Amino acid sequence: MKSFLNLFKDSAAELKRISCLTITGVFIAVSMMIESFTIEIPYAKLNFAFLAIAVIGLLFGPTVSFISGGLCDIVGFIVHPQGGFLPVYILIAMLQGLIYGICLYRKSPWMIKRSYRKLSNVAIYICAVIARILDVVIINLLINTKANMHYGFIPETAFWEAVSARLIKNVVELAADIPMLFILLPFALMLYRRAFSKSAV
Repeated sequence: MKSFLNLFKDSAAELKRISCLTITGVFIAVSMMIESFTIEIPYAKLNFAFLAIAVIGLLFGPTVSFISGGLCDIVGFIVHPQGGFLPVYILIAMLQGLIYGICLYRKSPWMIKRSYRKLSNVAIYICAVIARILDVVIINLLINTKANMHYGFIPETAFWEAVSARLIKNVVELAADIPMLFILLPFALMLYRRAFSKSAV
């Protein structure tokens, strides 16, 4: 439990660093750009904006990614205003950021003490899969479905019927999302290590 709580403490300490604030700001902006390039396919709509939050969670942890998730939702509404502004969706976005921060922070050999860097990089791929599945199941299928039903964005049907109706769409999206995580996360870590290796360890 202490090590788990330390994740939040260490992540909060990241906020004191200019590199954290700068990179986080850049990825929030990147998230807005990605949001503009949604890909429509049968039964699904591919949107890779979550990748920016995943990178923030990986590099700076759950406290930073929790805050960033909310900022992304607020800025996203300002940049792409659609419908009314509902604060509950800010909280949902923050929970999404929290998932990536908890699952990915300090899970790569590049982000932990030197004595443990012989660990395989497979760890980060496993954590990425777990994070995305949790995001899809908890946020997309359960919480978002409930919120959308409450606000009338989807028909008033039984909860589990609505979840089942969205399941195929999310499985299709998941098949595209995970390879993108596998490509982006190691690349982001490599760039971060080269730029901030002395301060990141």
